[in-house]
Parts: sequence; C-alpha cells; structure tokens
Amino acid sequence: MVLYGVAALALCMLAGAAVGEFLGVALGVDANVGGVGFAMIMLILATDWLRRKDKFPKASEQGVLFWSAMYIPIVIAMASTQNVAKAITGGPMAILAGLAALAAGAALVPVLARIGEPAEPLPPLTEEEKQEA
Repeated sequence: MVLYGVAALALCMLAGAAVGEFLGVALGVDANVGGVGFAMIMLILATDWLRRKDKFPKASEQGVLFWSAMYIPIVIAMASTQNVAKAITGGPMAILAGLAALAAGAALVPVLARIGEPAEPLPPLTEEEKQEA
C-alpha cells in the first residue's frame, strides 16, 4: 500500500514535468517552467480528493509522507542545476518574476488564513511544560 502513495507522487511528478515543459515551450523558454510546483499542487489536490472519498488508506499516505520528508533535499539538488548568474545577467525578468511571486504570496496570506473553521485556542502551558521549553 505504501507503493500506491509513491506511485501517486510519481504520476503527479510526471504530469507536472509535462505541464512545465509545455509551459516552457509556450513561453519560448528552453526550460521546464514550474514543473515541480505543478506536481506538488497536483499531489495536494489528488490526495485531498482521495481522502474525502475515503479511497486513500493510511498505508498509502505513508508513501507520500516519506517523500514529503525528502522534498527539501530534492528541491535543493534541483535548484543547484539552475544557472542563477545567467538568469540575473540576462535581464530584469528574473527579478521581476521573483518580486511578483513574493507579492502574490504576501497578498494571499490573509486569504489563506481565513480558510476553514476557527479552532479552539490551545490550553495554557502547565508548569512542567514551561520548564521543558
């Protein structure tokens, strides 16, 4: 069953890479544009949909969680293959794209914070918990 979670991740990665390559061709860029990001969004949407339908067992979720733990090292390895110096010297487009992503992310924080039902506040820490922290 863990294998199914890894298979879901692999399918989303292949689909995301295909979308990124298509977007790169459409924009006239010789690169995969956002393939990993599209893959992660697809994975989140797919697993959420499967959980809501009760078709995503806990064992399959373990396969996704395993690769979630590996996500940061994988992204760092992928980012190391990018030619950042050429992107910056190639013109202001890279800087503008980064600033636009930063602005969009900052603008979406209040929107995302409103999603869901308000939760009960956490109880105050006990004296033992305060000493452990």
